Amino acid sequence: MLGNNAIVVDEPGVTRDRLYGRSFWGDHEFMVVDTGGVLTVSKCQASVMEELAISTTIGMDGIPLASREAAVARMPSMIEKQATAAVEESSVIIFLVDGKAGLTAADEEISDWLRKNYSDKYIILAVNKCESPRKGIMQASEFWSLGFSPLPISAISGTGTGELLDLVCSGLKNIEDPEDFAEQEDYVPAIAIVGRPNVGKSSILNALVGEDRTIVSPVSGTTRDAIDIEFIGPDGQKFRLIDTAGIRRRAVVASSGSMTEALSVNRAFRAIRRSDVVALVIEALACITEQDCKIAERIEREGKGCLIVVNKWDTIPNKNQQTATYYEQDVREKLRVLGWAPIVYSTAIAGQSVDKIIIAASTVEKERSRRLSTSVVNQVVQEALAFKSPPRTRGGKRGRIYYCTQAAIRPPTFVFFVNDAKLFPETYRRYMEKQLRSDAGFLGTPIRLLWSNRRKTEKEEGRAATRTQANLVPRDRKLELAT
Repeated sequence: MLGNNAIVVDEPGVTRDRLYGRSFWGDHEFMVVDTGGVLTVSKCQASVMEELAISTTIGMDGIPLASREAAVARMPSMIEKQATAAVEESSVIIFLVDGKAGLTAADEEISDWLRKNYSDKYIILAVNKCESPRKGIMQASEFWSLGFSPLPISAISGTGTGELLDLVCSGLKNIEDPEDFAEQEDYVPAIAIVGRPNVGKSSILNALVGEDRTIVSPVSGTTRDAIDIEFIGPDGQKFRLIDTAGIRRRAVVASSGSMTEALSVNRAFRAIRRSDVVALVIEALACITEQDCKIAERIEREGKGCLIVVNKWDTIPNKNQQTATYYEQDVREKLRVLGWAPIVYSTAIAGQSVDKIIIAASTVEKERSRRLSTSVVNQVVQEALAFKSPPRTRGGKRGRIYYCTQAAIRPPTFVFFVNDAKLFPETYRRYMEKQLRSDAGFLGTPIRLLWSNRRKTEKEEGRAATRTQANLVPRDRKLELAT
């Protein structure tokens, strides 16, 4: 139903947060919520920990052992809390069981819980992993004892999924008008929250939306999928927030041998690609690491707007009025590739200054979408040329800029029409970009400068053709014409 939005690996506990996606079937359009598995109903805590394969060591250096164990112990209950929240807000519930594993005590307890608390909702019992239609009926038959009509399906082969969708649509209520869908098709900027593990990305998202929308834990790798959430800013503007998994170094991910983490990191990079603005979150005490620099390079290469969020600012000891100034100097020195990105300081766990993140992101998006008139662009270029002309080559040639125009937005792209692009070295191109920023703005967004050799005018081409024809006339013929 969600397409390829959720990570699918043959491991329990991969899905943890609620994943939302819009689905279509026939004339119906509806939201689908994928949730984590409910594991603790009939299992002891130790067996659940072992089944989830949650580590108390990997990626948790510097965290006291007691805090690690406490965080690990809370993980299953937090996953189930997210699943319960999804059930509360849904009109139709698909109770999914494993046809190959057969009926379990957990299935019976979940069915009792659903009947007791959600009898007013439309509940569909789907028996998955029934690849064979003939055997599927036999596999599903033992689930009649749960009190629901079992429907054999196979998510892999697609068997029975059409009938399942028909049942889902029959239980939906028409609560949205077509006009609402037209409004939702309007452009909504996407803000991806990225960074290394345990820097506070999920805490920032929860603080922004005002609820525990994603699980927050010191356990490294808690967030697996890229979580999309619609959010309305203070000025009424809509955003789509994307929480992502922590991005560790490629060598570390490869050495861990975890397919789940590799897929999570890949989803994080895909989130950067489909976003408009990226909030690069760094930990205040750790400051800038080599991995932060690599993520920054990816953001710039993708042409995305960016702001740098220094989270856990409260952990910096003995702060004074100069602390932020010195800290910013250090960040600018180490993250030169994002020298144009604004910096925001926050303490997400306490909800301090998180509103500044949305304000800064909104400003960045407006700058990223801004277009300058050709006259304004050329005025800036002429002033830059008057202050510093292009350098001459050893042969005495000098580059000449005829005119410039802005060709695109998101990111802002400028085309310089010149006599020969090779005559403009990289240092001069960086100088021109700096002048555009200082005179025209574009805070928080990369800008692209394209250098194009201007085609010869028709008059120049006519002169060149005349000279060519003259050179083709035989020598004796030229003498005859001269006589």
